[in-house]
Amino acid sequence: MKHPTRRTVMAGAAGLAALKAGGALAQSAPVALNIIDVAGNLQLTQAAIEKFAKDNPKLISRLNFSRAPSPELPAKLKAQQQANRVDIDLVLTGPGAMSDGIQQGLWVDVWKSHAKDLPKPEEVYHEQALMMQRNFGQNEGVAVVYSPSGPLFEYAPERLKAVPKTAEELLAYVKQNPKRFTYARPVNSGPGWTWLMGLPYILGDSDPADPMKGWDKSWAYLKELGTGIDYYPGGTAATMKELGEGTRDVIVSTLGWDINPRVLGIVPKEAKVFVLDKTHWIPDTQFMCIPKGVPADKMPALVALMAHMLKPEAQAVTYDKGYFYPGPAVKGVTLAMAPQESRDILAEYGRPEYDKLITSLPTRPPLTPERLVAAFRRWDQEIGVGHGAPQ
Repeated sequence: MKHPTRRTVMAGAAGLAALKAGGALAQSAPVALNIIDVAGNLQLTQAAIEKFAKDNPKLISRLNFSRAPSPELPAKLKAQQQANRVDIDLVLTGPGAMSDGIQQGLWVDVWKSHAKDLPKPEEVYHEQALMMQRNFGQNEGVAVVYSPSGPLFEYAPERLKAVPKTAEELLAYVKQNPKRFTYARPVNSGPGWTWLMGLPYILGDSDPADPMKGWDKSWAYLKELGTGIDYYPGGTAATMKELGEGTRDVIVSTLGWDINPRVLGIVPKEAKVFVLDKTHWIPDTQFMCIPKGVPADKMPALVALMAHMLKPEAQAVTYDKGYFYPGPAVKGVTLAMAPQESRDILAEYGRPEYDKLITSLPTRPPLTPERLVAAFRRWDQEIGVGHGAPQ
């Protein structure tokens, strides 16, 4: 039998103090929150988080932000939880760490345990974000931003003259032009992630929802595609840099990864995009998650922050510089509500064809967390193996 540590006893006492009559969360003193971002989410949400903290000094005394690679977080959290020393209060995550966390039981089930303090999902989320929340975030993750995402392909028009229209044409191009195309390791890349899950729809695989038994065409295609790929970068930023520098002619992209690097000058403004025949959107959503083991006296501030981030004024900021285009996960948040800087940037760097693509291409949910983890593992073992970064 485990005996409670002093930290556990103190947290439990704080938890009792954090409850008012009726079960609503209350808080006796402001707390410092340690927020870790493993998805690039702070680019979209930090301004709104900081404003909430500034407006609520009785809840939050200080914010500490940090960043880490997504694949490293679950093991780090697991170790902290086993040692009863959790020092991460809020995780901003995409699908990789989200999936691992659900599978390993790392997250607080906020939608169940704090339902009274959060809005009803069906009342705030737009249809596509609600699909992602229910199918992917489940009870643990609170969807905060949404994008139809991809897969798209981004290219340098001065170097790629004949744009592939089908998966077969893309394969032929890559084999005829080795080392001129790549994509990032899917477990740590939004574009890589959407490409991996979108390919079974493009190829007409037997079961796009089952990577172990229903992706025969896709795994065979990815292996063949790999014969023209020298290495798979560890993250998306490296692929953008290589496209901008001219060492790649075509890379896998998404709506946000197309717009934002051109805004920042990493990729030339003149770069163009294409989609393959039979493309389905595989949407991307980023979530807020609270690790199990967070001191109970921090829960009121964390849940209040989560609820705030689903309000229109906080959501409007997520248009940002197109990083997760469009961005908002809740209903009725239009570009007209965004900061002027966002409106100006998207007027210059957005693409008129995106509105038509978003409405005309079908959308399919990503794999369930368990199957996504299995797909990442299989890709690493069968596709990525032997394609490490050059020395």
